[in-house]
Amino acid sequence: MTADRKISLVVADVDGTLLTEEKVLTRRARDAISALRESGIRFAITSGRPPLGMAMLLDSLRLETPLAGFNGGLFVTPELTVIERRTLASGVAARSIELIRDHGLDPWVYRDSEWLIGRADAPHVAREAWTVQFQPRVVPDVGDRLDQIVKVVGVGDDLGRVQRCEAAAQAAFGASATASRSQPYYLDITHKDANKGSVVDFLSRHLGVPAEEIATIGDQPNDVLMFRRSGLSIAMGNAPDPVKAQASVTTDSHQDEGFAKAMERFVLGVPAEAAP
Repeated sequence: MTADRKISLVVADVDGTLLTEEKVLTRRARDAISALRESGIRFAITSGRPPLGMAMLLDSLRLETPLAGFNGGLFVTPELTVIERRTLASGVAARSIELIRDHGLDPWVYRDSEWLIGRADAPHVAREAWTVQFQPRVVPDVGDRLDQIVKVVGVGDDLGRVQRCEAAAQAAFGASATASRSQPYYLDITHKDANKGSVVDFLSRHLGVPAEEIATIGDQPNDVLMFRRSGLSIAMGNAPDPVKAQASVTTDSHQDEGFAKAMERFVLGVPAEAAP
């Protein structure tokens, strides 16, 4: 418990928050999570990644809470058993792929643990495969099958195009789908209830923790919805200014132990002089 509020659960984004740029979980971050556990505070993770792409963290984190993959499109146990799935309507999936192509981006399609792409040499494919530690399947047309799609992603290095596609998708779908950037070069389009705000709602119900006793921490626009649903929200130092403006407090960057420092200072109430 901090000096002025009770925290019973911490929900953390993964890339750019829990992990460094090199996708490393530092010793100080692991120690901070152990300290949460010893204080009776539960810890959960959520990401735009598929659950299989978070599996490499399970041993280090010793998670006992559900994993929220695809920004809340798929909830699984730590053993990767599906608890709940939220898929896109076929019409929304088709329109998503069309919008992404119209903006000159590459579409990726996800079904549970299946990752479909059109070009193996497309931007960010190799890096993403290294990050999530499994390979995509190259298909002639990612839009051939529109059933059971959990997430469609628009990918490109022209960040202006990604931002414009985000705005176009939000205008096109309104409340019928969630469209937000999980990285500056990734636009994630998911079921209307597959967003990080809904992740907080799900974990609150599933674990019996009031929303006001939940702390959230993240770095990208898709984290803002979970900020709004939690009692304490923490923006990473590497977050864009509009994201920081939506958080209760800001910590240091993911390259400077920002996650661990946030847990120590804002959740565990460790005096600065006593921190590592």
